[in-house]
Amino acid sequence: MKYVVKTAFLLGLTMLSLYSCSNKPQEIDELLAADIRSGIERGKNIRIIYSDSAVVKVIIHAPVMERYNEPGNSKDVFPKGILLEFLEKNKVVKSWIKAESAVRDDKIKKIIAKGNVTCYDNENKKIETSELIFDEIERIVYTEKLVRITNPIKGDTTYGFGFKANQDFTRFEIKKKVQGKINVSEIVPVLD
Repeated sequence: MKYVVKTAFLLGLTMLSLYSCSNKPQEIDELLAADIRSGIERGKNIRIIYSDSAVVKVIIHAPVMERYNEPGNSKDVFPKGILLEFLEKNKVVKSWIKAESAVRDDKIKKIIAKGNVTCYDNENKKIETSELIFDEIERIVYTEKLVRITNPIKGDTTYGFGFKANQDFTRFEIKKKVQGKINVSEIVPVLD
């Protein structure tokens, strides 16, 4: 009798476990299929570090990032803002770019920052525009939009359309319709 009860108990336990597991694979398959179809990864409080030959060059900070994984066309979207920090060799931040939103296109290796884009350097120069593109391969930033460059130390303000600079903002050019206010004490007279 003891043997029959023990066998019945084990048989009942086996049937119960098989029944409880029968719906699990289907639920797991549905969950996995939904994630595969979406192709979207989401993250919060993101920090991405770019290095070259083991030297950190750029750090990206963002409160939210959405990665769209489409074959041959993946991109990272930063819908709630982005901060890029450009570092010197000694890991000191040389310049910053802040924007309300941005998209990083993995195929062309560019970050397109939009909405109140502001760039600073450690010499207090400030660049403002509505859109700025960071080319990761060429290591330049540029735009065809209106830019405003202010230098509070010198008291200069310059406006123009089209802007191109190296990622450190140590060299830059405004392409057209340049106007502004420049401190004349810095102008050196030409001697004949």
